[in-house]
Amino acid sequence: MQILRETNFFLVPFLSLRYTSNPVKKVTDINITSKTLLPTPLALCEEIEKSEAAEKFVAESRQAINEIIFGKDRRLLLVVGPCSIHDIASGREYARRFAELAKEVEDRLLLVMRVYFEKPRTTVGWKGLIMDPRLDGTSEIPEGLRTARSFLREVIEMGIPTATELLDPITPQYIADLICWSAIGARTTESQTHRQMASGLSMPLGFKNGTDGGLTVAINAIQAASQPQTFLGVDNQGQANALTTSGNPACHIVLRGGNKGPNFDVEAVATAREKLDASGLKPAIMTDCSHANSYKDPAKQPDVFREVVRQSVTDFSIIGAMIESNLHAGNQSFPQPVEDLQYGVSITDGCIDWATTEGLIKEAHTTLAPLFV
Repeated sequence: MQILRETNFFLVPFLSLRYTSNPVKKVTDINITSKTLLPTPLALCEEIEKSEAAEKFVAESRQAINEIIFGKDRRLLLVVGPCSIHDIASGREYARRFAELAKEVEDRLLLVMRVYFEKPRTTVGWKGLIMDPRLDGTSEIPEGLRTARSFLREVIEMGIPTATELLDPITPQYIADLICWSAIGARTTESQTHRQMASGLSMPLGFKNGTDGGLTVAINAIQAASQPQTFLGVDNQGQANALTTSGNPACHIVLRGGNKGPNFDVEAVATAREKLDASGLKPAIMTDCSHANSYKDPAKQPDVFREVVRQSVTDFSIIGAMIESNLHAGNQSFPQPVEDLQYGVSITDGCIDWATTEGLIKEAHTTLAPLFV
């Protein structure tokens, strides 16, 4: 009888737990509201295929940029173009003008067009053409990937080297073969994921200094990216892999200023050069003329650019500059109805207009003349 009571003592709680009417709580996908299957990178690359001529041009452009980074080519590397591509028609018009100008100054300057499709956000906002190609919050990412790859191919076929910021670590599998130079932004330079990704990329790459203006995170990033890395990634068939890299030797620093102000002056550049030397790295320095270096005022970019060019005549550690430029100056508020957007005006950071851009680059071409006598 005593045994029966003990058995019931243990049995009753067990039965009540097993046959409870309360629903079992989910432990996965609790906050996922939808899933959209993407094409595999291989399928998209075959759908929007590059020609042999385009592949050759990308390889040659990467090599030319490498030679500037390592001092074999004294031309100045200029990464110029819209803060972000949001309208293919205006981007195409900009590219046509850019191609003509690039040809005119190619003996002293190597022009690379900004073709930025991903935008980092401190909180929320439009995250770029790949993530939201219709600019309406529908986030049609498969369409965005197709649009981005198609436009990159078009720019390459115009004979223009391309540059972008790679934000999502899966994105390179879809578009990296059409990119000649890339950047890792100030918000992600400290990210281990992006350092590992950079170590496996096939193009030259610039790490921006941190948002506080500090150089240590960028120097650490260059060191990490130049070394072999093993990490989780996706291959061109969309399958998860443990990827091992040999390291990317063609990384350099990009000075973009910080919370304490600009860092493009002679003293700031000398500090960067000394810290790179002390870390055993090639002192190859690019300056971003926008962001904190211009106090986020696009009208100040020309003054920054002129100073960078002036310094580059005697300081060979300066390899280039970045400029945010569009068909028309400034930027416009967004979101707003697409049909109300002004043609050729940025919806992200403010830019200088084409006339100013063209004048600055021609002026730089003249300033650099003594180096090419």
